[in-house]
Amino acid sequence: MQDTAALKKGYSEVNGIQMYYEIYGKGSPLVLIHGGGSTIQTSFGRILPLLSKNRSVIAVELQAHGRTSDRNAPLSFAQDANDVVTLLKNLNIPKADFLGFSNGAQTAMQIAISYPAVVNKLIFASGFYNRSGVPDGFWKGINNAQFSDMPQALKDGFLKINNDSAKLLNMFHRDVVRMQTFKDWSDNDLTSITAPALIIIGDRDVPTPEHAVAMHHLIPHSQLAIIPGVHGQFLGEITTLDNGKWKEQYVADLFEQFLTAAY
Repeated sequence: MQDTAALKKGYSEVNGIQMYYEIYGKGSPLVLIHGGGSTIQTSFGRILPLLSKNRSVIAVELQAHGRTSDRNAPLSFAQDANDVVTLLKNLNIPKADFLGFSNGAQTAMQIAISYPAVVNKLIFASGFYNRSGVPDGFWKGINNAQFSDMPQALKDGFLKINNDSAKLLNMFHRDVVRMQTFKDWSDNDLTSITAPALIIIGDRDVPTPEHAVAMHHLIPHSQLAIIPGVHGQFLGEITTLDNGKWKEQYVADLFEQFLTAAY
């Protein structure tokens, strides 16, 4: 990770797993939740130095991802949400802002629904709440997913920090099964979210712009941003082309403005 160094990093015992986390910067806490098949660095490595200039960033790795251990249970957004909230209790952080990307946005959504008391503000980046929020081709791809389909940059990112190909393959299968068994959140679930929320996607993202607009209409105190680019490009996610640094700075400033605005 460039231009910044973790103030603290390590593991915490969380619901039977050893959960890895890193803390950067000082100030109000912002929790980063990575996407499926990803790590802290592959989702947020390029934008994290910008985010940690003005606040304390707590970046986590979820069950079976990166340096965090697995448990004898499938992945679920409900369990991930509980794991993140438990970690924050262990770190004595009673309330925080949350930025979730892709599957991490769905985990953040579940936190907002199930644990509203720990949420200050929310940023849902490239997330969707029901199966109709993405094109049918996405689900066809998920149902026929092969390990060879996984982006090489994500494979390399995992092995760089956890050089165990069996654990990499396990993570892949865990993520595929979770998406194959994806269950919608209801409209009422979204209308129950009381925290201010920023919904952000790329105009050529996995979720459609129409779905992002629908989420914006359902979540009472929400804002919407649609940025030019593909899935994760506005964050500088590792699989995207390295020609969008203007987006990372623009989006970091957008996040900071949202997080500091009075509501």
